Amino acid sequence: MDDPPLALPFQPPVEPMLAATGSIPVGEGWLYEPKWDGFRCLAYFDGDRVYLQSRDSRPLGRYFPEVEDALRDLLPGPMVLDGEIVLITEDGLDFGLLQHRLHPAESRVRKLSLETPAAFVAFDLLAEGDTDLRGEPFRERHRRLQDALPANRPPVFRTPWTTEEVLAVDWFERFEGAGFDGVIAKRLDEAYQPGVRSMVKVKHVRTADCVVGGFRWAKNGEGVSVGSLLLGLYDEHGVLHHVGHTSSFKAAEKRELAERLAPLVTEDDSGGFGRGRTPGTPSRWTSGAEASWVRVKPELVCEVAFDHLQGDRFRHGTTFRRWRPDKPPEDCTYDQLDVAVPAELRDLLTGS
Repeated sequence: MDDPPLALPFQPPVEPMLAATGSIPVGEGWLYEPKWDGFRCLAYFDGDRVYLQSRDSRPLGRYFPEVEDALRDLLPGPMVLDGEIVLITEDGLDFGLLQHRLHPAESRVRKLSLETPAAFVAFDLLAEGDTDLRGEPFRERHRRLQDALPANRPPVFRTPWTTEEVLAVDWFERFEGAGFDGVIAKRLDEAYQPGVRSMVKVKHVRTADCVVGGFRWAKNGEGVSVGSLLLGLYDEHGVLHHVGHTSSFKAAEKRELAERLAPLVTEDDSGGFGRGRTPGTPSRWTSGAEASWVRVKPELVCEVAFDHLQGDRFRHGTTFRRWRPDKPPEDCTYDQLDVAVPAELRDLLTGS
């Protein structure tokens, strides 16, 4: 940062401690937390100034002025917090709306900060006053975090936690979706290790049955090899919307797909992509090369596995699981993606 040094025991940036994917660890000495779906953020407050740092060590404050204001108003004294910036809705967390906040125009950022304000969820304390806590075991950092933030004061929250494996498993099963997509496990005896994947993240893998509404040819394989299937779901009005793609096929399977889909190729958009969102709809995340696709009759259904939803579509590519010849295409609706927000998390998010 180019501003004068903060009155803290260390200066930004500090690499955040990271997590490796695994299963829920068992035994003594673990603490478990819900896995939040937002922007990782280290928040520095020296009693006067707030500095927000992203996971890749860039400043975040200009995009979230309301979070800076909240931390300045609500934190009891100088400290450095590790946490997550999230955007809370009635249905849980919305990563898609959160991404919209990364806008270059300050006027747009200010407008969105009022319309869709973000919140900060703290889960570690790296410094308090003039004391650097990074060398202390997480057990001590966590205890001091509880004392420093004794209650949730929206929009600043303290993450739920437990040391009971049974409850962590229950969370993993019930917190699926709604922005809480797994569990994080941390060793209570570990110091803070910047950049080291010493935590464990246990992520959900969900499945959905989708209609194949089109496809894209493989690179240098037009007419011979399919690169990806374009997936759709029907809304309550029977309109098919593009929700993502799957490309997890071997070379031979891609050639077989070209033969399988050939009889279904059509220019008729009735019942298929056309009335709703289509793969060719421009967006700030798609390039011109991605806009070329081939329409097919919406007759094939496949089951795919996915990790994250972004609004009403898959954030990442999905993994093909199997064909579903037993399922009518019209039964592939958004209803299968609905997930209720667990009561204790709803209480947390509403400040109850």
